[in-house]
Amino acid sequence: MLLPLLILVVALCAVLAGWALWFVVRDRAVILRQLFGAAAIEAVLVVQAIVAGVLLATQDHAVDGPLFWGYLATALVILPVAAFWAFAERTKWSSVVLAAAAVTVAFLDWRLWQIWGAA
Repeated sequence: MLLPLLILVVALCAVLAGWALWFVVRDRAVILRQLFGAAAIEAVLVVQAIVAGVLLATQDHAVDGPLFWGYLATALVILPVAAFWAFAERTKWSSVVLAAAAVTVAFLDWRLWQIWGAA
């Protein structure tokens, strides 16, 4: 059940990062629609956290709890912080921050899958 959510998060992050990098090339600041895209990714991450919690509670899946939840909590925090920063910073650097945050969340989510599969 986590794999479809992982693929969705990584795909959405790739789209958001590409969109933000396009704005960097064009020397433009983040727009509200991009922040809505980040909010959509955040919603999928919340669903993923709920599904992971349910799966860990109902199945015998030995995962390193602090490591797994640490990665998940970090992934949940990065996009809101980046969105706040992008909203406050009205230069092209807001697009750089949003792109970096999207790539970081994609890698964190991929790492979650590795931790889940190693158990």
